[in-house]
Amino acid sequence: MKTFLVSLRILALLTFVTGIAYPLVITAIGRAAFPHASMGSLIKQDGQIIGSELLAQKTEDPLYFRPRPSAADYSTVPSGASNLGPASNTLKKAIEERRTVPEVPSDLLTTSGSGLDPHITPEAARYEAARVAAARHLPVEPLIALVDQFVEGPQFGLFGEARVNVLKLNLALSHGASAGH
Repeated sequence: MKTFLVSLRILALLTFVTGIAYPLVITAIGRAAFPHASMGSLIKQDGQIIGSELLAQKTEDPLYFRPRPSAADYSTVPSGASNLGPASNTLKKAIEERRTVPEVPSDLLTTSGSGLDPHITPEAARYEAARVAAARHLPVEPLIALVDQFVEGPQFGLFGEARVNVLKLNLALSHGASAGH
C-alpha cells in the first residue's frame, strides 16, 4: 500500500508540473516575448478579426490575388495534403484542370502540405498581378510594385524561399495601396 501511495503522489506531482504549471509558464513566456504570434498572428480590421497571417483564405473574386489551391478547401479542421504522388493520375488531372495557360507557376497548380499555406511565391504573385490588374482595369505595373513591397525573404534569412502573404497583399489592395485604386 505504501508503494501505491508514493506512486499516486508522484503521479499527482507530475500531472501538476507537466500538465498545468509547465504549460502556463510557457504560455506566459510566449505571450510576453511574442504577443502577436502567440495569439495566432490575427489580423484585425476596424476591431474585427478578419483572418490570420498563418492561414490561407479562399477567394474567387477576380479583383484579388488567390492563394494556393487547398486539398481541404481552406478548412482548418480537415487540413492536410491530398497525399497524391507524382505518378498519381488524379493529381495530374487536378493540375491540368487548374492550368489555364502553359506557364502557370507550380504553386498555383499544386496544393500545399497543410492545404492552408497563406503564401505564394513572388513569381506566382506577379503572374496573378496581370489577372487582378485586368479585373480592376488598372495597368499591371502598380500591382507588380505592390507585390514587390510584400515579398518576405527566407525566415531568419536562412530557411525557405522568398514568399508573399496573400491576405496581407489583398488587404493592402483593398485599402488602395495600389496606384489608381
